[in-house]
Amino acid sequence: MFTGIVEELGRVEVLALGETSARLTLHGPLVTSDAVHGASIAVNGVCLTVVEHDADAGRFTVDVMAETLSRTGLGDLVAGAPVNLERAMAASSRFGGHIVQGHVDGTATVLERVPGDRWEVVTFTLPTDLARYVVEKGSITVDGVSLTVSAVTDDTFSVSLIPTTLALTTLGHRAVGDTVNLEVDVLAKYVERLLTTTPGARATIDPTTTEVLA
Repeated sequence: MFTGIVEELGRVEVLALGETSARLTLHGPLVTSDAVHGASIAVNGVCLTVVEHDADAGRFTVDVMAETLSRTGLGDLVAGAPVNLERAMAASSRFGGHIVQGHVDGTATVLERVPGDRWEVVTFTLPTDLARYVVEKGSITVDGVSLTVSAVTDDTFSVSLIPTTLALTTLGHRAVGDTVNLEVDVLAKYVERLLTTTPGARATIDPTTTEVLA
């Protein structure tokens, strides 16, 4: 589990594409400093497993399967591209963002960037199948960054980016037409499931007899 608070702006060293998978080597000294084989690191919001690491070089390698390539923009990365990196949350950490699983739901396209005095409003496309989970003032993860939705329509949503986010994440570099990874708030999915699923008969136990009752 992650929080959507990016720890480090890393970069791609190598992207080796196979027929149905890829191997990605990235530079990120901070997130690699305590990495172990099998550790989880979010790369642009995608939870990936460390298969090789070199703390001295600040480098780690992950495998990316076909499902991940089809649902995210990781396959479009090139050597030198910046990436948002976050280690899995420790139980003792402050919860600065919102619940982020690193399970990307889909992608969006940057439609517009409008600079302000100390911020920038960025508007993205909103996939039809995800629109019901996105609400104004709700949480959404864009390229692994926990953000608050400032405006939403049937097919777009906007966020307001503060200087820190612009400077320390890939969102400061994304241009109109670029693809970003989206993860909607998982709590919205659970609420939808609870409200749309018909509860079935539940077995109970009589505490006086320990008999299972239908």
